[in-house]
Amino acid sequence: MSETEAGGTRAGFVAIIGAPNAGKSTLLNQLVGSKVAIVTHKVQTTRARIRGIAIEGNAQIVFVDTPGIFKPKRRLDRAMVDAAWGGAKDSDQVLLLIDIQKGITEEVRAILKSLEDSQRKVLLALNKIDGVPHAKLLEMAQELNETGLFSDIFMISALTGDGVGDLRRHVAALMPEGPWLYPEDQIADVPMRSLAAEITREKAYLRLHDELPYALTVETESWEEKKDGSIRIQQVIYVERDSQKKIVLGKGGQSIKTIGQLAREEMQELLETKVHLFLFVKVRENWGNDRERFGAMGLDFPTG
Repeated sequence: MSETEAGGTRAGFVAIIGAPNAGKSTLLNQLVGSKVAIVTHKVQTTRARIRGIAIEGNAQIVFVDTPGIFKPKRRLDRAMVDAAWGGAKDSDQVLLLIDIQKGITEEVRAILKSLEDSQRKVLLALNKIDGVPHAKLLEMAQELNETGLFSDIFMISALTGDGVGDLRRHVAALMPEGPWLYPEDQIADVPMRSLAAEITREKAYLRLHDELPYALTVETESWEEKKDGSIRIQQVIYVERDSQKKIVLGKGGQSIKTIGQLAREEMQELLETKVHLFLFVKVRENWGNDRERFGAMGLDFPTG
């Protein structure tokens, strides 16, 4: 009997890759059983790699939610795509997530080609199965299986959790033997300052809808724990133009007030203490080419 069979432990990393809006962040939250990644209807919401930690039996699985893989047009796009492929390269297992309602798109085919070039077998999860006729689902699963790229195929709904338990159990068995990498009660490997910034960015996206599709980022400037146990957080929302600043502030400051209220409520729930949140909006032209901003987002600055 091996050490693991006798009660030893397993631990490893699983990178979740896919096209934008395939449901990677929703799946990560479902696998971990708690919200660790922001989820919006917008594409390319995830910018850097976010790690969510799940326990399944004797295995600790560190799921890496990567940015969506797409054809990059700008420096920020290139950094996000590099982060996605870097996460895949560094992991023990790779899970490709495909939105089966959209089918095998051009973006998915580009990812399949890259996987073929890497000559690495990966896991495949077909997501959002609830809205697809069974015959069509089987047809697409067969087409993908015939590529020879996948060791196993799962059919899931990241939103409802259908099939996610089976996927997590399967992945747990694939993790290498070894000690756990994080304390048992830790669910994410992301600094609280960064997670707080992500929460505010999510609320800004949801509030502003399509008015600011991609032009803002949020940074936590200060984090002070008060004597009464509450936390004072000061954040800056960076935009690229004055016109965008006006959109974030809203008429009479209503938009920034709503964003702050929603972000503060979620932070209080996460931190289990009172939060005093102060938001400021600053214009930083062309922040998408600012090396310092990339570092703050946990991305490498692409050159060339």
